[in-house]
Amino acid sequence: MEVPVGLRLSFGLLSVLPVRYARAGRAEFATAMRLAPLVGLAVGACQGALFAALDFAGTGPLLAAVLAVGLGAVLTRGLHWDGLADVADGLGSGRPAETALEIMKKSDIGPFGVLTLVFTALAQIAAATGTAHPALALAIGAVAGRTAIVRACAPGVPAARPDGLGSMVAGTVSRGPATLLTGVVLATSGLAALAWTGSPRDALPYALAPLAGLLAAGLFRRHLVRRFGGVTGDVLGALCELTVTTTLIVLTLGD
Repeated sequence: MEVPVGLRLSFGLLSVLPVRYARAGRAEFATAMRLAPLVGLAVGACQGALFAALDFAGTGPLLAAVLAVGLGAVLTRGLHWDGLADVADGLGSGRPAETALEIMKKSDIGPFGVLTLVFTALAQIAAATGTAHPALALAIGAVAGRTAIVRACAPGVPAARPDGLGSMVAGTVSRGPATLLTGVVLATSGLAALAWTGSPRDALPYALAPLAGLLAAGLFRRHLVRRFGGVTGDVLGALCELTVTTTLIVLTLGD
């Protein structure tokens, strides 16, 4: 059975898997963006499994978290991390939107990008080790991060450039499916946590934390759209990592 183009495109764009796909248009890109949380689930499951295996082997939670967060970057070719660094450089430049976008397109990373990467990686590692169930937290964070990408592709969110990934995906996912998918992700996170912990009280934060991450991403997206005039591939990556980080941090509260 042939794998649908949209699914191949989603994994080809958002993961390191060498998935081949035919020339795609906006319809295929729309499907690929809707399936982004599925890529997040695959990445997050690998991260969670690695953390659990290393912690069981006796490495301790800190080293396990370092390697698990690093695995997430490897499995995505560092795509979202690169976007985060580029957005930080664009914002930090203080230049007009057109110039800031040109700065973001450059292959090198400036001081704002470096600092943002370091602090974000440290925050994710520290937060993962501070949660009650790090393996579960990593998996849920990864899914929530890709859900933020879906929401950034809703109508009313323009592309900042006439070319690039942003122009292919901006406005392709209607609000109904985006909202429904968000609800499914939150409900599934809660159910997974309930199955994992066996306690509704312990599971509740794992349903609420992704919501906090998505709200933070929504606010940041509005700022970036005002600042740059729309979304780009870099903006999508930055929103993903912001959501992951916020989700993990919220899960440390009260633990």
